[in-house]
Amino acid sequence: MAKLVINNESKKSHIAPEIYGHFSEHLGRCIYEGLYVGENSDIPNVNGMRIDVVEALKEMKIPVLRWPGGCFADEYHWMDGIGPKEKRKRIINTHWGGVVEDNSFGTHEFFELTKQLGCKTYVNANLGSGTVREMSEWVEYMTFKGVSPMADLRTQNGHEEPWTVDYIGVGNENWGCGGNMRPTHYADEYRRYQTYVRNYAGNAPIQKICCGPNVDDYHWTKNVLETCFDHTPEHMHGFMDGLSLHYYTLPETEGDWNFKGSATDFTEETFYQTLKRSFFMEELINNHGAIMNQYDPNKQIGLMVDEWGIWTDVEPGTNPGFLYQQNTMRDALVAGMNLNIFNKHSDRVKMACIAQLINVLQSVMLTDGEKMIKTPTYYVFKMYRHHQDADLLSSELVGNGTVGAGKNELPKLFESVSEDKDGVITITLTNNSLEADETVDVSLTLDGGKYNVCEAQVVSGKMADHNTFEAPEVVKEQDFTAYKKTDNGISIDVPKCSVVMLRLKK
Repeated sequence: MAKLVINNESKKSHIAPEIYGHFSEHLGRCIYEGLYVGENSDIPNVNGMRIDVVEALKEMKIPVLRWPGGCFADEYHWMDGIGPKEKRKRIINTHWGGVVEDNSFGTHEFFELTKQLGCKTYVNANLGSGTVREMSEWVEYMTFKGVSPMADLRTQNGHEEPWTVDYIGVGNENWGCGGNMRPTHYADEYRRYQTYVRNYAGNAPIQKICCGPNVDDYHWTKNVLETCFDHTPEHMHGFMDGLSLHYYTLPETEGDWNFKGSATDFTEETFYQTLKRSFFMEELINNHGAIMNQYDPNKQIGLMVDEWGIWTDVEPGTNPGFLYQQNTMRDALVAGMNLNIFNKHSDRVKMACIAQLINVLQSVMLTDGEKMIKTPTYYVFKMYRHHQDADLLSSELVGNGTVGAGKNELPKLFESVSEDKDGVITITLTNNSLEADETVDVSLTLDGGKYNVCEAQVVSGKMADHNTFEAPEVVKEQDFTAYKKTDNGISIDVPKCSVVMLRLKK
């Protein structure tokens, strides 16, 4: 038996809703067929956006959406995607599948989508192959209200009022597909480009996100921050609001990206290896955070984990450049564990975007024509939505065992706990074991016996269980009843290979 000790008198940090963010790239069937089917499609849509997908994302409470990439962003020239669709430039998507990109989904369509979703906007701008002028004019086109060439062009294209850009990425993966730059060179470019990302009068300030490291490239983090902080005002707000971090969990790769392992056909050893590799996120946040603390001890700059999740081999018979993969209970545990980690580091982590939203990598939905199914990852995000905008509570698992063996050993249980503005406490737990359930005795510091469960859900199954278009509800969120009240809290029987959510209220 493990014991979960919750100090509900100790609020640690605020959990930014954007930690539950998502990423959409012009890659495979994420945008086209996934989110956008066009106004003339037989698939039910509003202004080209799939009704079923939009409604499901709203139910999941999507807080922010990143677009247009990814590697695509640093080859994306925004003027190709505005104006009459029949006149938009047709290009080859050189990064993803070599297919024709007709630019029918561009700036206007992105803001239409986010308006329907009711979420914040994260636009990733082109530093790698673009210009300062191009980035500056895009910001003007999107956000300026008044008389200017770009505002006039936006009006000419049918949208007189400006939009709100909440976040802008000044380049993407500039250590790789975004230009193969050295950290000091990128940092100097960041300084220059961000200068011309204007905050126009009457608009909320755009938060600027600097390209951060790939995985454990601490050299990049240190040198980018050192260069950016050289000869800058002591107060960095408005110069840099976030530093990105990208880390993908590769189940079987040992240095060969051409073989990452199957999404659905894997051994128990690979299952634990995947979870252990995903648990590496904790170390990455700690180590990159320690470097950030040297330059930003007051934690004004958020660590933005804007690409994360499992990356496996594509499904057999699909375009290798489309990165279409299935989604199992293994994915659900990876999602639950990472979201718990982000919650527990919410003093530094201010955004995270799982890759990607639909039909690509660890997506929350899959589509096939007019059909749409929700993945196990979708249900985890839906259960965890109660953490958004809540306060992290101090919590500790006592007597927590381990699972896996050798280099694949990791904690059996992983948790996070928060309290919302109404005083409702949300507990989320993953049981990473394939062998055994675990009884968890939950105790609260203050008035534990006065709390009752007001909601409880679980996602559980065998490690490779997944939903298909023929069987769409093999894995889904279900009511959870395996708990009982105790004198100072509650006792929970957490099933093996599961993610559990309980809400407690006086």
